[in-house]
Amino acid sequence: MGSAQVDLAELPAMKSNPQFIFFTDFDGTITLQDSNDYMTDNLGYGREKRRAGNIACLNDEINFRDSFRDMMDSVTKPYDQCIQYLVDNIKLDPGFAEFFQWSLQNNIPVVVLSSGMEPVIKALLEKLVGPQASQMQILGNDVAAREGKQINEEGGWQIAFKHPDSGFGHDKSVELRKYSSLPEQIRPTMFYAGDGVSDLSAASETDLLFAKKGHDLISYCVKQDVPFTVFEDWSDILGKCKEIVEGSTSVGQAAKEGYQAYKSGAAGINMGTKK
Repeated sequence: MGSAQVDLAELPAMKSNPQFIFFTDFDGTITLQDSNDYMTDNLGYGREKRRAGNIACLNDEINFRDSFRDMMDSVTKPYDQCIQYLVDNIKLDPGFAEFFQWSLQNNIPVVVLSSGMEPVIKALLEKLVGPQASQMQILGNDVAAREGKQINEEGGWQIAFKHPDSGFGHDKSVELRKYSSLPEQIRPTMFYAGDGVSDLSAASETDLLFAKKGHDLISYCVKQDVPFTVFEDWSDILGKCKEIVEGSTSVGQAAKEGYQAYKSGAAGINMGTKK
């Protein structure tokens, strides 16, 4: 029991003794655009090279950390200008605000696990969600100045990985396992939502995975036989979570839906297509 208490003290999302916790990717999941892809495509080396790196990750030809570092290194605009550029252009998923209000009302903590940079995420959430965004725990990578420079000058910043020795840079499964290993009597049901290659480490570490329609995470789940359910926007997630919380469906039933959607063509990924 003592070890469980120590673990709980290190897990802010457990403070209210929730029955459910929602973990989520940020870029392209809470937001309509991936801020890192957006910077790379418009301020860095462009979409074609970036997309080639994504596909190489899915095919195990390069790890995510190195591909992502290469993307960020191609963006040389001062960091404060990058943040402002993203605040001016990135949009919130239209269903997220309603989901977040529902989660607050039903004691379902939202924990953001991101391969992006925490300062960017916090600035975007403050703009897109408002002051209540501070009630979300945010865990991501950081930013650091390059040697002899300051981050707010040309070519002055670089990404600082949370787990630099991991091929993911930020291995999201590390945080998820802190919760999944809790004693059964207090362990919450764990949801996770994501869309792409940065979510591969989290895909099999949760009770119910929401994978975004038409995106790379679905291809990975099918390839690795990871159960999932498909969402198009957060109104889909809200509807499914309500059903589970109210008991009209189960996590197990929902987790079977993804492959069925894939086989029917409703997941937005063509069968036999490697993305």
